[in-house]
Amino acid sequence: MPVVKRSKFLFLIVSICLSLSLTACAGSRQISYSDAKNWAYFENEKSEKTADVFFICPTVFSGDENSFNMAMDDETTRGYFLGATNMEKGIYDDNARFFAPYYRQAGLNVYRLPVAEREQYLSFAYSDIKNAFSYYLTNCNDERPFILAGFSQGADLCIRLMKDYTGDRDFTAKLVACYAIGWSITQDEVDSCPGLKCAKGESDTGVIISYNSEAEYVDSSLMIPKGTRTLAINPLNWATDETPADKSLNLGACFTDYGGKITNEIPFLTGAYIDARRGALVVTDVSAEDYPPVLDIFQEGVFHLYDYQFFYRNLEKNVGTRIDAFVNED
Repeated sequence: MPVVKRSKFLFLIVSICLSLSLTACAGSRQISYSDAKNWAYFENEKSEKTADVFFICPTVFSGDENSFNMAMDDETTRGYFLGATNMEKGIYDDNARFFAPYYRQAGLNVYRLPVAEREQYLSFAYSDIKNAFSYYLTNCNDERPFILAGFSQGADLCIRLMKDYTGDRDFTAKLVACYAIGWSITQDEVDSCPGLKCAKGESDTGVIISYNSEAEYVDSSLMIPKGTRTLAINPLNWATDETPADKSLNLGACFTDYGGKITNEIPFLTGAYIDARRGALVVTDVSAEDYPPVLDIFQEGVFHLYDYQFFYRNLEKNVGTRIDAFVNED
């Protein structure tokens, strides 16, 4: 075989193998979001609630050496998926209809890979989210204000949606806010996509609300690698600088189960301030021993799993505040 043909043949084989590796467990077909079984929540009925929430679930799929994206027919993981969604759903329930698609999310094992190797699996997950969001906009939105919301991987995918839609005037006109909690967004990202805006206070709209909870001594994490500075806002005083918020401002930390029930509520659990160097949200009144990281991809002092729970009631109140501000804009 001539060298040129052999090279093309080998390139074709490598491309096919890569494609198979991405989709072997998750399936390669496009998901039909007209099918209700592909939604954890699909509250597409008339409602007196002012807005909608499009929520993206955090990572619940573990993965293994042969599986890097969740399969849509994995009933066990779908149960975890619904449970993890329920844990945050109550924050938004008073004010909005709730839409949460199942998607072929990247597994926890993806985050153990080198950074350069993760993107193929995250991009695959995002393709489902973009498809589901497009279906929601076309078939369900009906000119209603909406919130994008997610946690962890879900927050990452929210930010990707923001980047893709930032030039869409219809999207911008209806976006109340994007709660992208538990993931980082940097100044370079904002500068490269001028339509992105990070929240500056408690009631601005069309903005991204983001933070990552840590102990004071943490100097690197999966969400904020060493040398990175993320943009953040403090959910207690809605400051974007180092101004400390006392725990008296914490309306209630709420710890929820997989049914969404609040099993323990602790008012005034912790204060917080934003670290000027890393942009992390430093929580001041809890110990790493009492709130361990649980997953081995996080080290002690990274309070990632508690990002929503530590500030539950403040977030719940803020959702209503931002919706009211949006509705009352001239």
